[in-house]
Amino acid sequence: MRLLRSLPLLLSFGLVAASPVSVAIVQGQTPAPVAAASEAIDRARALVKKDFAPKVPGLSVAVAVDGRLVWAEGFGYADLAQKSPVTPATRFRIGSISKSLSSVGLALLVERGQLDLDAPVQHYVPDFPDKGAVITTRLLGGHLAGIRHYRGNEILLNRPFPNVRAGLTIFENDPLVTPPGKEYHYSTYGWSVLSAVMESAAHEEFLAFMQTQVIGPLGLTHTRPDRAGVADPERTQFYEGDPPGGFKLTPTVDSSYKWAAGGYLSTPEDLVRFGSALLQPGFLKAESLALLFTPQKTSDGKPTTYGIGWVIGRDAHGHRLYLHTGGSVGGTSILILHPETRTVVALVCNHSKSPFAKASWDALVELFAPSAP
Repeated sequence: MRLLRSLPLLLSFGLVAASPVSVAIVQGQTPAPVAAASEAIDRARALVKKDFAPKVPGLSVAVAVDGRLVWAEGFGYADLAQKSPVTPATRFRIGSISKSLSSVGLALLVERGQLDLDAPVQHYVPDFPDKGAVITTRLLGGHLAGIRHYRGNEILLNRPFPNVRAGLTIFENDPLVTPPGKEYHYSTYGWSVLSAVMESAAHEEFLAFMQTQVIGPLGLTHTRPDRAGVADPERTQFYEGDPPGGFKLTPTVDSSYKWAAGGYLSTPEDLVRFGSALLQPGFLKAESLALLFTPQKTSDGKPTTYGIGWVIGRDAHGHRLYLHTGGSVGGTSILILHPETRTVVALVCNHSKSPFAKASWDALVELFAPSAP
């Protein structure tokens, strides 16, 4: 079967040791019968232990089908020095999957009539510099605003910012990469501006709004901001490569300038719970889901592959996927929603450079999903 031949691709990032499977309820539903997936889980686990140990210090995975968690397991070490194993409760940096979390808060503000996606950002952040052309929240959310991304070693920034607005000083006076709407240019900083817009529209500090309106209501009990200097016994250590073939701790960084764009910690269990809530209208209206999951277009009408906070892709069979990857200092992650089979997959690791190839995404979805329509 093509699926079994694809299994090695599924786990092409390596691990060290395994922890027990943890099964929990997603969205208050009855747990799926794990026995139905036991063969797939056993095959996946055996391949991880046998073939991929050298690649990353630790990794965690979770899979949900039809709103029910069918597999969650940690592998390797959260702390190499202490030999602390990864468990399903271990928190990792999820990087830009934070944008997907933030997109749901944005959609709620739009639903409630508190935020106009097509108003100039100065309507909400009056002192944001005029760039000579209108920048809207819709353009920010789709990486079409022309605001630049990281420059040089900015991702290693270790300076606290007292609030979201202060974080914009890093880039706000720099020229645009292109005129708003003209081209797609991925920008973490564009989402930092978007968070300032959200604060103004909500009349509430960004992190507080996200906690009370998104994270709390969805039951994401292991999702929280990555606050520098705050003790967190369930947070992994963060690693990068140390040639030849070893690992070392990453530099200390401060994420206070990019909460909405890349500043959250989470677990795969929380991520699949989050993704499962977006497979059908309920937490969000159908119009909001369409807003997030419809590719935007450039000003000349060419579609991108990005909606608001989500990449829109296809699996090997041509079925639609909604997904986001995350790359951060000491963390790599991916969250995949397969709406036709109601399957959600999340993988996170505590290494800066552990790419998840598309072939592995397809293989993992196929392994646990019902037959695709």
